[in-house]
Amino acid sequence: MRILLVEDDPAVASGLSDGLRLAGFEVHHVTTGNEGSQYALGANPPDVVLLDLGLPDRDGYDVCREIRATSSVPIIVVSARDDEIDRVVGLELGADDYLSKPFGVRELVARIRAVTRRTTSDAPGDKHEAQHIGQLMIDRRAQRVFVGDEEIHLTATEFELLSTLAEDPGAVLRRTELLERVWDTALYVTPKTVDAHIAAIRKKIGHPEWIESKRGVGFRLDIA
Repeated sequence: MRILLVEDDPAVASGLSDGLRLAGFEVHHVTTGNEGSQYALGANPPDVVLLDLGLPDRDGYDVCREIRATSSVPIIVVSARDDEIDRVVGLELGADDYLSKPFGVRELVARIRAVTRRTTSDAPGDKHEAQHIGQLMIDRRAQRVFVGDEEIHLTATEFELLSTLAEDPGAVLRRTELLERVWDTALYVTPKTVDAHIAAIRKKIGHPEWIESKRGVGFRLDIA
């Protein structure tokens, strides 16, 4: 598995690269946002992007937005910024996960494996036929989503979250249940992570009312 590490701190980059290579990953390291976006969107893209936010040439949020505009490659933000607002913004811009420094390589490896499982494994339910719910169509086998005739480009995590809600339309799923079923690593993430991804899905599908919030409980897919 090929990892793109976008990190300008030499000491951090060296430690992460060594640890990831010992875990069996191939690591390509760049130090600027421009290099990161060019490599991620190039002819031979990585399997996962590890993206720092404090880069010398541009903010990591801009890099995340640029990559996500045309690519569904999993993005894990690895940053010293640990405020809740930073996590929410990163996830809303399309990051699949957010990891605050300092952290251990073991935890990072667990996050990488979890996000790639969401990208490559089939969702529960019928794996061969598309599911139609009103104007919404979810093709789990191809991992594609349409609203009417328009294709909606979701990240792997967003797709898995929407597919999970669609398994039982109208049923309320608790945040804790969504964390367990979608993230695999619920130990490391919080209910706010679910909220940020729901906000991103609502914005992309253009019908925020289709995903109803139940205050203090969770969410349900409700399409008339």
